[in-house]
Amino acid sequence: MVLIIDDDESIRLSLGLLLKKAGYLVEDASSPEEALVKVRNKEYDLILMDMNYSRNTSGREGIELLMKTKIFQPQTPVILITAWGSIDLAVEGMRAGAYDFITKPWHNLLLLQRVETAIRLNSTEREIQKFSFDRGGIIGNNKELNELLSTVEKIAPTDAPVLILGENGTGKELIAKAIHNNSKRRDNQLVMVNLGGISQSLFESEMFGHVKGAFTGAITSRKGRFEMADKGSIFLDEIGELDLGSQVKLLRVLQEHKFEPLGASIPQKVDIRVISATNADIPKMVKDKTFREDLFYRINLITLRLPALRERRDDIPILVRHFIKTSAINNGIEIPEINSEAIDFLCRLPYPGNIRELKNLIERAVIIGNGKLTKRDFETFYHPDNYRTSLSKPVNLEEIERKALKEAMDTANGNYTQAARILGVTRQTLYRKLEKHGMK
Repeated sequence: MVLIIDDDESIRLSLGLLLKKAGYLVEDASSPEEALVKVRNKEYDLILMDMNYSRNTSGREGIELLMKTKIFQPQTPVILITAWGSIDLAVEGMRAGAYDFITKPWHNLLLLQRVETAIRLNSTEREIQKFSFDRGGIIGNNKELNELLSTVEKIAPTDAPVLILGENGTGKELIAKAIHNNSKRRDNQLVMVNLGGISQSLFESEMFGHVKGAFTGAITSRKGRFEMADKGSIFLDEIGELDLGSQVKLLRVLQEHKFEPLGASIPQKVDIRVISATNADIPKMVKDKTFREDLFYRINLITLRLPALRERRDDIPILVRHFIKTSAINNGIEIPEINSEAIDFLCRLPYPGNIRELKNLIERAVIIGNGKLTKRDFETFYHPDNYRTSLSKPVNLEEIERKALKEAMDTANGNYTQAARILGVTRQTLYRKLEKHGMK
């Protein structure tokens, strides 16, 4: 049940119709006095509250109403409604205990998204307390990373769809695993799908499966990724690479929670939690009509942005020592030492390939090194004069990226697979980067 508090009848009516159409039960109150009577006598899942009332345009009455409401319903999320000119007032309301705020005029899809997020997070608060959060393979103590993991801990027990944004090599797959492993679906499968590696012609067969005889060569029936993920989670990596035709097919499954294998006539129901990831600028793609707006809103109820490695340099020493240990163990080598000069050198590199690039750099040095890693062991693969690595100088990321691409291609003698491995990126990403710089 959602309570709308606003002295403007047209606002109450429009919000009420929008929320009822979305499936919510709605009540409203036209004054602070009426609202307080309601919150004293009935518990709500969410409260939408205007900050300004006809008798007092300063917003103070709204702040007072919020504080009184939180006394009677401390666990109920409150979303404030305010005008653009009253943002400071909304911020004050957040400090007083509001969950979020929206501005007039609002975007209907965004408003519904915020309402659903608030209700889901609130309804699962007790369930969250039951879990001991598992970071999995996520290494680091950076403040921004810890804040992100705190959000992951809160949203993991829900079924909210999550969109993970970040450059290649930042650890989007690890975040997806952390979400699944800390969810109520953790005893079922997490199916990983790289959409950038699936062609348009194979999309339906890969994702929905096929029955025997559905097409030439279909000698047996085959499960698709959605069926494999039933009762679990599905991780749609590189979703920004999906063509428009495949986007329509994906959207239909997410809306209807069912799909048809190729050659089948009866739809199959599916119960999954969707986690997506991309390094693309999805809002720009929506604006350019290369990514469907309705699919964008369907997948990003919760958005997580992973920091690039250059934005969390304080974690590099921890990561270096972790990768030295794991690389040595995996290759049957005695764990080597590393001196402070080498760590300082590694902390100053630009890392266009992020953590994946650092991991590969460490592993090569561990395998080739002689038991004690020095700056020279890493200069063999990474030439600092070419990359302007001094943090005291301005860094041109486009120039760094271009030089990193050239160095990798030269080292790999033009072999795309080897160059991608050196940079710690996928072949598809390498192709895009080369094309972007006119180097393909």
